[in-house]
Amino acid sequence: MYSPTELKKGTVIQLDGAPFKVIEYSQKVVGRGGSIVNVKLKNLLTGAVIPKTFKGQDKIEPAEVLSRKVQYLYADGDDFFFMDPETYEQYQVPLETIGDAKGFMKESAELDLQFFNGAIVGNVLPKNMWLEVVRTENVVKGDTTSSVMKDAELETGLVIKVPAFIKEGDVVSVDTESLSYRERQK
Repeated sequence: MYSPTELKKGTVIQLDGAPFKVIEYSQKVVGRGGSIVNVKLKNLLTGAVIPKTFKGQDKIEPAEVLSRKVQYLYADGDDFFFMDPETYEQYQVPLETIGDAKGFMKESAELDLQFFNGAIVGNVLPKNMWLEVVRTENVVKGDTTSSVMKDAELETGLVIKVPAFIKEGDVVSVDTESLSYRERQK
């Protein structure tokens, strides 16, 4: 069981028999050591987002969500296909479940699929992923300040801001949570 103050963004809990993921968290401390925790929860089965308030003494049930490492195979329309590299079992996952992770789907990319009572309810990407820059503007000659950022389209179609020295063909590390550039592969 969780106490409300143990919740954080990304924690998966169970309410009324359904899994919910914490997408926003704020805590208010009130007099005499009590606290109120306000969260926004996303229902992993329906996608609905609801606000919820917990008091300091509430007990919250963790959801029994299992993770399985899978490898991306291909997309067909709005469906994405993955394979468990150990059992070779294949999974068909709709775009709604993939969400923002679609910008990181390249052949053989690995991620974790989340299962609740046998149904796929979400995914977890690695913290960082390496992707190749396929299109970016050239730098204006003489503009060598390191703070200049420009758009770069990556091999998956994702567009991020990168430093001016990045060119087409470079492979860059991207933070999968913030969608921001981290470093260039050496």
